This record gives sequence, C-alpha cells and structure tokens, in this order.
Amino acid sequence: MTEAAAKILVVDDDLFTAQLTGLVLEASGYEILMAEGGLDALEKVAGEPALRVIVSDMNMPLIDGAQLFEELRQQGCRLPFVLLTGQDAAALRLAHPQIDAVLAKDESFQELLPELVGSLLAKQPKGEAT
Repeated sequence: MTEAAAKILVVDDDLFTAQLTGLVLEASGYEILMAEGGLDALEKVAGEPALRVIVSDMNMPLIDGAQLFEELRQQGCRLPFVLLTGQDAAALRLAHPQIDAVLAKDESFQELLPELVGSLLAKQPKGEAT
C-alpha cells in the first residue's frame, strides 16, 4: 500500500457535498470513508484504526466541525483535522487555532484540499494513527 492510499474520513451532513469532497480526494489516490455528521464521525473514528486524516464540514446539526474536533481531542484522537467552511476561513482559523487547517469551499478548493491533506500526511510519523 502506498502513501497515496491513505484512508481519509470525510464528514458532512450534506450527502452531495460529502460525495464531492470524497471525489476530489479519490482523484488524488486517497481512500475515502464517509460520515453523515458529527455523531456518525465519532463512531467511525472509534471503529476505524486505519484513518489518517479527518476532513469535516463546519456547519452541521447537533455537532459542528469545531465541536467534533474538540470531542475527538478529548477522546485522545490526534489525527490531523481539516475544517471546511463556506464562511470566512481566516476568522475560523483565529477562533480555532488548534485545528490543523481551515479551508474555504471556494473555487480553489478542488486544488488545495488534496495538497493540504498530502502535507498533513507528510508530517505524520509513519504508522501513527489516533
């Protein structure tokens, strides 16, 4: 298995957006696991030790992306976390500096997301998961 086959969890309550995000990452060779919102993501992280990165939407019901990040950290999960937003990414970065990356869903999203995930994976020690 190559580095490009790393398993990425895509979290979004909107199925179309989740699939689009997944397709962008699959086109770069990543394996995708989908979660429908924050609660589903918590279950998938607990049951999938091969995950390498989490890519989550910000605005979701029950648990938003920032709350998901906080809950995962409280549970001891240290996977790199990318927060996707339709809002002002710079403001979210300032509000949540502990999140690994915040990326706006704009015209550069399809190019920037795979590069960002690749750089986060490159920073991970080999074999490190949660």
